[in-house]
Amino acid sequence: MEQTLNQSELKSAPGRAAVAKFDVGRADLAALRDLIAVLAPQPKGLRKWSVMRAIRARRDNDGRDIPLKFENDVERAFRRFCAGDSIQGGVPRAAALFYRPKDTAGEVWAVDAEMAQAWLDAEPFDAD
Repeated sequence: MEQTLNQSELKSAPGRAAVAKFDVGRADLAALRDLIAVLAPQPKGLRKWSVMRAIRARRDNDGRDIPLKFENDVERAFRRFCAGDSIQGGVPRAAALFYRPKDTAGEVWAVDAEMAQAWLDAEPFDAD
């Protein structure tokens, strides 16, 4: 079921709820929070390798577990919530939290700060 949202809907309370309504598993939830925290200060994005390294360091500093499938979990969460990735169970482009900037060499990941903030505001779970 594909759903499209315009920017004014996303800024509204129902728009935030639409972003948050997608089923997010526990591993994806932690990965999404980490991705947003690492990518938010980088408006032009970061290379995938740098994102993984930063999340690993963040988890290590917080004393959190780094599961064996850590990179798979992070990449799955990114792809599921990324504009332009057409994977099964992914969000529609209008509700995507992440994107791949155009005209960049290599695999660069970036966050849509406005969408990410809307998701964080609507996201119902307590911090890990």
